[in-house]
Amino acid sequence: MFELTVKSEFEAAHRIENYPGKCVRLHGHNWIVEAIVQGEKLNELGILVDFKVLKGELNNVLDELDHQYLNELEIFANQNPTAENIAKEIFDNLATAEIFNDTTKLKAVKVYESPKSCVMYFPS
Repeated sequence: MFELTVKSEFEAAHRIENYPGKCVRLHGHNWIVEAIVQGEKLNELGILVDFKVLKGELNNVLDELDHQYLNELEIFANQNPTAENIAKEIFDNLATAEIFNDTTKLKAVKVYESPKSCVMYFPS
């Protein structure tokens, strides 16, 4: 089994409605995102997924979030844009990329809202 990870980033603001602390106020983060892919079958070059292609797919998803006020986006109309919900939304969007198939799957998405705080989403 092989597992590979690519890392990218985006910048965005949000607020956590009804949060009992400072995060209830508008603030921003330089979000770091890791996409973790798992599979067993390598292609004829010995590659599971081309890093460049995977990073391009991840960046396509992140472009929709970059320099946005996340609370105003339709995907967060009925949920707070917490790191947990952001990770799930990124996973769900990235998992639809054509690079994934029966043998190569998106395993998880990890979202850092600071260098010391992150969340990882993976389907159960």
